[in-house]
Amino acid sequence: MLWNSLTALALAAPSHALIRFGCSQLVVDRLDPLVNPGLNPSPHLHQIIGGNSFNMSMEPGSHDLAALSTCTTCQPSEDFSNYWTAALYFRAKNGTFKRVPQKGNVGFEGSQGGMTVYYMQNQLADYQQKSKVKAFQPGFRMLIGDPMANTKAQADRYPQLTYTCLQDMSTRFPETKNFPTKPCPAGIMVNLRFPTCWDGKNLDSPDHISHMSYPASGTFESQGPCPASHPERMPQLMYEVIFETKDFNNKNDWPADGSQPFVWSFGDGTGYGSHGDYVFGWKDQSLQKIMDEACYVNCKSMKTQSMSAMNSCAVKNRVNEDIGDNNWLKELPGQPTMRLKAADGTV
Repeated sequence: MLWNSLTALALAAPSHALIRFGCSQLVVDRLDPLVNPGLNPSPHLHQIIGGNSFNMSMEPGSHDLAALSTCTTCQPSEDFSNYWTAALYFRAKNGTFKRVPQKGNVGFEGSQGGMTVYYMQNQLADYQQKSKVKAFQPGFRMLIGDPMANTKAQADRYPQLTYTCLQDMSTRFPETKNFPTKPCPAGIMVNLRFPTCWDGKNLDSPDHISHMSYPASGTFESQGPCPASHPERMPQLMYEVIFETKDFNNKNDWPADGSQPFVWSFGDGTGYGSHGDYVFGWKDQSLQKIMDEACYVNCKSMKTQSMSAMNSCAVKNRVNEDIGDNNWLKELPGQPTMRLKAADGTV
């Protein structure tokens, strides 16, 4: 398996930390406290992990997630952050929808859905992790991606939002910007890598993106320098979300025209609108202590909890509606008059 190979190779002592951990599902609900704070319900459905203080508001400066949460669905017991993406649906030939569930990644097969989270100081395959980064601060929040994007050119503004069609659980390449066009035997993995350069001042910005930047030249992987406007180097936050497509891989159930049948909960059938949200919530200085440790995945300063504890943390849905887990829906939640964006970007 790919991950076993990576950990086996990580024998040379790193200078700083890289961590990878699993998180179970906290809730699947039509709330978005970052883009639509206080709005119940928000326009489209999300799947959320992390601390159980997640709610519809979470106003900046007034929400200490570590203090207000009593549990977290993530493996690190001091991480009460919230991480979320849109939910994914399968659209049948007759136009009805069913939600595609998530499954645990390699090493976290016992988790109840959720995702895998990384904090990196260098690229994943760099076992030395020599770069020094400043951990995110209390009150920090950001998002990446644009749900309105429906062309590759628009999606390319965010170069590290991709899909992997899993042939098995070790598949990691190739990555595409659009939804896979063929059935994926082990599922569709959605990869979200956030920008790593911070302006050093603002914990948020009106669009939740502008206080962060990509390197001025090169990439995070090539250790490209941060621009002068965003000089502070932060960890690269990365999500891997594996959607279990086994019940939807029969090509006879796919559209007669041969197009792919998956659609985001906001109506995007291209895949170009992929996006993710993050609200920081690590307790005290726990994340900085981990980042300063010379470790690779297995970090002594990262306190962890059992899988059963992760799975037992949950919050109740605030929006009372059928989200298509057991029934086929005639329309996507919150999208009654929406026109689906097709694979070619048209509507």
